[in-house]
This record gives sequence, C-alpha cells and structure tokens, in this order.
Amino acid sequence: MRFVRYLQHWLSGTGAPLAVTDFVPLMHPLRQWADTFPWAALVSAMEQSFAQRFPKHSQRGRRPVPVRVLLALALLKHELGASDEDICHRLRTDFAVMYACGLREYQVNPSQAHFVLPETLCEFRSRIDDALMDELLAIQAAAAMEAGLVSPAHLVIDTFPCEQGSQRVTDATTLYKAQKKRLRSSQTSRRRAATEPRSSRVKPRISTRS
Repeated sequence: MRFVRYLQHWLSGTGAPLAVTDFVPLMHPLRQWADTFPWAALVSAMEQSFAQRFPKHSQRGRRPVPVRVLLALALLKHELGASDEDICHRLRTDFAVMYACGLREYQVNPSQAHFVLPETLCEFRSRIDDALMDELLAIQAAAAMEAGLVSPAHLVIDTFPCEQGSQRVTDATTLYKAQKKRLRSSQTSRRRAATEPRSSRVKPRISTRS
C-alpha cells in the first residue's frame, strides 16, 4: 500500500499537493516583502477596474490566471529587475516566488496558476492605466501607515513600476514636502536673526530728561 502511494504521482498524473510555506523560511526576503502588501484590497481594486473597462463577452476559453498572481509577478519583475521570461520561469521553479504570488500549494498540474506565459504578464501590465495605478498606490500607502511601517512625515517609496521620468504625488509626499518647507523657512529666519547686527535689532533708548 505504501508503494502504491509513492507511485500515485506517476499513476494518476498528480500527487499530493506540497505546502509552499514549508519550503519558504519566515525570514526569507521575498516572504517578508510579500507580507507587507494589502493584497486583498489591491486585487479588489484591480478586478473592479478591469470589470468596468474590459467587460467579458464570452465565458469560453482558457481559465484566466488569478489577478493576485499577475499583480505579484509584475511587482516582482520590477523589484528583482527580471525579464518577463525570467520571472515567469521562477514562478514554476522557485517556492519563494510562488509564496509571493499567493500560491500556498504546489501540485504537478499544467493547468494551475503557477504556469504563466510572458505574453500574459505583458498584456496584464498594459491594462493598468494611470487612474488604477494611483488607486493602488493610495491603498498601499494607507495600509503601510496603518500598520506602522511608514510615517506620513517621511517620503513614501513608489514600489510600483512606472515610466522613467514620471512622478507620482501621494498625500504622504505632499505632507512631507510641506513640513520640510516649513522647517527650512524656520531655520532661515533663525539664521538671519543670529547674523543680524545687534544695533539693528535693539533700538536705543531716548531719554526724555532735560
């Protein structure tokens, strides 16, 4: 009986699923990176945007890859500096990348979500317009500040890929710039007062006695 259980992978084509979390340590950089994102809120915003801008006209065809997987791949491609081909290949072979993409079980099955074509990832990125990108940034910034990972008084780092030379302004960056400008103005006033001659700051007393 035990021998048959060992051979079930070859007999049935699929074996018992492996728990991805068993292969990715808690302190692994990609696991820690993935755990900082509010994935549920980000995926919900993307699904609502896609449903409005790309309505489905037919239910036939291949089962779509989950938005959660594609979003994580797009972010990982930017984070790791990898190409579409490289990051899609790592999704099939790297348990840490599977974990970052929200896959908690691995099973030898070509129809599973851990098989993503580079063309699919490229098409997914093309559907993210400026309005959706701003919404995703706002969700990520709010979640990070609520979790205490960043402070509104500091500059928020944009971890989403964007075109070179473009700038995105968030509420946190606006607050940071305003506080920095106020501090610089205060320092300039104190410096000017310190270097100003005493004679010009203190008016001489005029005696009224005759």
